[in-house]
Amino acid sequence: MKVLARKTRFYLSSFFRHDFKASIAVFFVALPLCLGVALASNVPVISGLIAGIIGGILIPLISKSELSVSGPAAGLTAICAAAIIQLGSIEIFFLSVAVAGLLQILLGLFKLGSFTYFIPSSVIKGMLTAIGVILVSKQIPTLIGYDRPDFWSNELFNIITLDHVFSSIHSLYEHSSKGPMLISAVCLLLLFIWNKYLSAKLNLIPTYFVLVFAGVLMAILLNTTTSEFQLKKSQFINIPENIFVELRVPDFPALFSNAHIWRNAIIICFVAALETLLSITAIDKLDPYKRISPQNRELVAQGVANFISGLSGGLPITAVIVRSSANAEAGARTKRAAFTHGIWLLLAVLFAIPVLNRIPYCVLAVILIHTGYHLVKPKMIFALRKQGKEQFYPFLVTVISILLTDLLVGVLIGIGYAIYFLIKHTYRAGFIVKVNSEGHNKHYIIELALNVSFLNKKRFMEMLDQLPEYSIVEIIGSDSVYIDRDVLEIFQEFRTKAHNKHIQLTLKDIPEVETLELH
Repeated sequence: MKVLARKTRFYLSSFFRHDFKASIAVFFVALPLCLGVALASNVPVISGLIAGIIGGILIPLISKSELSVSGPAAGLTAICAAAIIQLGSIEIFFLSVAVAGLLQILLGLFKLGSFTYFIPSSVIKGMLTAIGVILVSKQIPTLIGYDRPDFWSNELFNIITLDHVFSSIHSLYEHSSKGPMLISAVCLLLLFIWNKYLSAKLNLIPTYFVLVFAGVLMAILLNTTTSEFQLKKSQFINIPENIFVELRVPDFPALFSNAHIWRNAIIICFVAALETLLSITAIDKLDPYKRISPQNRELVAQGVANFISGLSGGLPITAVIVRSSANAEAGARTKRAAFTHGIWLLLAVLFAIPVLNRIPYCVLAVILIHTGYHLVKPKMIFALRKQGKEQFYPFLVTVISILLTDLLVGVLIGIGYAIYFLIKHTYRAGFIVKVNSEGHNKHYIIELALNVSFLNKKRFMEMLDQLPEYSIVEIIGSDSVYIDRDVLEIFQEFRTKAHNKHIQLTLKDIPEVETLELH
């Protein structure tokens, strides 16, 4: 009994010194992100909180990742907003989220969690950058206090296409507000100063908590005046005291009558799984104990959470690098920190709604812009440019394709372009030719690459056809692990041509194959 009591005291002491403290820090990072992601996704803010609570409480019970923290993902905001418009109702969208969760469970059960390894890193970086660009651009109306909900369906589109451009700019000017502009400017300045000069010294205080506190304080001060800087009620978060008023449940009868449900479910599943797997890979590198999170188990955990979130009217959930890195930096040791942060979110929804309703939307826009900026990472783009066109061009094509089409099509175009570069280099890298002179004759030593595929056929045929008469040719396959049968047939067929051109041909470590006739 004494041993058990000592163990209990040890675990409790460790929990309060590490995980408990970290859970509070993560809560202050997660709360504004849950609200902001809901805002950017064009869903009620309660949907973001539901996703945060489910991701915080449920996933740690299933997952074996000790430091990752899950919740609604900023990287999915553009997808969610577009899906709601395409599907026609938020209830059908939640059905897509639930189906995406089932697909994730299947990915995990069939051990397909390693599919991210087959996507070029340049395409993944392009996808994250495009998501960041969309996320940042969508916050501009909120940042300047624009109070009309149709901005993204009319105003911005008209400005881009120059359709009624002057009336659109006038509408943008008429419906913006000085109060949110001032709060946004101060919060952006505070964000810069805090990250540059104060965050290292005051690392126990989360940056987003500082921004929310400052934004709420400024809004209260501005609203005590009678000036034109006062904020309107519509420019604050508005969660009903009875949160169940805004809850929406999936429209189950639409499951087999609307094909777009499945298409959006596949997109949400793919992007959510990708963001989760990338996040847990990154957070494992921050783990001081170097623990490795099982990817397939994580996909099952995320799938269960997304299925329940969709059924409950919540947003899609992923492991989020912002929350997870904050968790690690705050000193978390186990997944109890993530679980406890979910409890804090639940308590906030149950007992602190009046406090949440004092947060201006423009503060959340600043937080989302900061999050989007980290997705874009200008330094990463410049570094990628220095690595050469093989890395930069697929990245650029992916970004442009996503911005002009949608995420799934853009990623597929990026992968296709990356494969083009792969084929191009495979075509060039089939062999190396060394030429020596032996009297009047030339000695050609052709060393085959490690892998020789059918893509090298044309180059082999052209090279062999150009060999001069009376030359000495040695084809060496000693270092080759794989030589495609099509290429072996070319070598066998070249024997006859070499004899006719009086070429002395030697094939070293080249398997003989039977040449098949076409008729």
